[in-house]
Amino acid sequence: MDSLGSECTPLKHQYDACFTKWYSEKFLNGERSNDCAEVFKKYQQCIKKVLAERGLTKMIDDARPAIGSVFTGTDAGNNDDAKRN
Repeated sequence: MDSLGSECTPLKHQYDACFTKWYSEKFLNGERSNDCAEVFKKYQQCIKKVLAERGLTKMIDDARPAIGSVFTGTDAGNNDDAKRN
């Protein structure tokens, strides 16, 4: 699957491959390393840029309380755990 912004698609594919490998080879075997954090941060930065360029950042931040999210657009990037998007 491609990313929201075509310029982010290579990073998304890189992160997806990293996450799949980490999950199957390490996480399922009890290892809790964060092997994909760097590529996740790069992908996240790319997505944030695309969202801002499309004027979607405020809409997303406004919707967060309604879905119970504790993150805002400014602090979501400070989460050290690389999560699937």
